[in-house]
Amino acid sequence: MTIIIPEIPPSLNKYAGRKNVWAYRADKTQWTDLVCLYSKKPKTPFAKATVKITYYFKTKSRHDPDNYNGKFLLDGLTTAGIIQDDSFSCITLTICGGYDKNNPRTEIEVLKQY
Repeated sequence: MTIIIPEIPPSLNKYAGRKNVWAYRADKTQWTDLVCLYSKKPKTPFAKATVKITYYFKTKSRHDPDNYNGKFLLDGLTTAGIIQDDSFSCITLTICGGYDKNNPRTEIEVLKQY
């Protein structure tokens, strides 16, 4: 299953050293909702899955993978009922970055593991 969201989540640098948890909560809710909106729920959540997140940025600027760790997206996959849990025992996670000036987006590939 591939989920394509025509946006990029905020870098975690947006929240570093700030005491405003409301911005974090609002962004988390927004991204959970986006994952739910753009995905199709399987009959039953995957107990084990490989998740590959690829961010296609609008610019070729330097982007650190640790600032785009997929937290909001993985929580969204759990809330949407696609994966059972986002713990290490349930998923294998890969994060990649690319460049697409005309079509910045976030692609989430979820493959059920047997």
